[in-house]
Amino acid sequence: MSSARRDGLRVGITIGLQAEDESLWSNGIKQNAVYLAEALRRCPSVEAVTLVNTTAVAVTPKLPWDLDRWPTVSLADACGSVDVLVELGGQVDAQATRRLHDRGAKLVSYCCGSEYVHAMEAILFDRPLWGFDLFVNREYDDIWMVPQVANISGGYFTTLRRRPARIVPFVWDPVFLEQRAASLPGQGCYAPRPGPRRISVMEPNLDVVKFCLYPALIADLAYRHKPETIALLQVANAQELATGSHEFQVAMRHLDLVRDHKAVFLGTHPTPDFLAQYTDVVVSHQWENPLNYLYLEVCWQGYPFVHNAALCADLGYYYRGNDIDEGCERLLEALERHDAGARGYRESQREAIARFLPSNPEVTKTYSGLLESVVRP
Repeated sequence: MSSARRDGLRVGITIGLQAEDESLWSNGIKQNAVYLAEALRRCPSVEAVTLVNTTAVAVTPKLPWDLDRWPTVSLADACGSVDVLVELGGQVDAQATRRLHDRGAKLVSYCCGSEYVHAMEAILFDRPLWGFDLFVNREYDDIWMVPQVANISGGYFTTLRRRPARIVPFVWDPVFLEQRAASLPGQGCYAPRPGPRRISVMEPNLDVVKFCLYPALIADLAYRHKPETIALLQVANAQELATGSHEFQVAMRHLDLVRDHKAVFLGTHPTPDFLAQYTDVVVSHQWENPLNYLYLEVCWQGYPFVHNAALCADLGYYYRGNDIDEGCERLLEALERHDAGARGYRESQREAIARFLPSNPEVTKTYSGLLESVVRP
């Protein structure tokens, strides 16, 4: 083991900065690294956890997180100091891998993306993904995989990386959500309001995993049943589709909400702001990714959330699979009954979400065991 180890393990978690002041809301990877850092630093064997930037972007105080709480260094610095490096948001090349292993340090691949889907779409639909070449590191000491991607991407991870992938706890923390929402009315939490409701769909629409079509269909079906309950359908992250995709335009014109001029297709908005300013109910759909930060953010703030994510079926208003009729029923239930129990709903959602928090003792216990098995296989 590295001579840098004294009282405990020094752990690094990679990120790939694209700008010195990159927003934490542009994607979930930076948040994921911070949440994992919060979980690992609670492990009794860990002395320190550091975020590790793998790009040439400088690490400066412009970063939108507390550098005292989550110190951030370059990959070159980390290779000379950490005992375990977790590759999460920035790739570790062959040279850095050799440097780590020469010191006795360990390298873990943390898999949290729908990489099989991304590869499939890149190949079939000419969506460049890997640049000049695909580097697959064969020298990982362990592979950790979050549960929501295990079913569709587990075999992909294991075969290419040539090691079994282990399912590890999904971790989330409301720290950034609450920081962003602190200046919003009511700290951005749901508040009942009279009259017809504003339905929001907030899928990223970047691939087939989280796409807005089914949520829009559910909202339209509910509108056909009880049009007086819905004021507006708002589809975020869909402006380019609405203006540039003929197929999307044709499909949307068949919705009564669109025909009645009660649907808008918007650009990208930070989740806390969009919830607080524009939203009464969120409708969601996923394919092979049944756990997501958006779901926890919406439910933590007490908003009614209609979804089909089986790994958090106890949250919000759950419907099964692709059952649009059941989704419609759950949406109508939320529209008609949610406000009567809104306060208790928010409290129960937070109690259920506690199992994902870094402070959860079971999360600490599991990650402690994982680290121990990596450094002492």
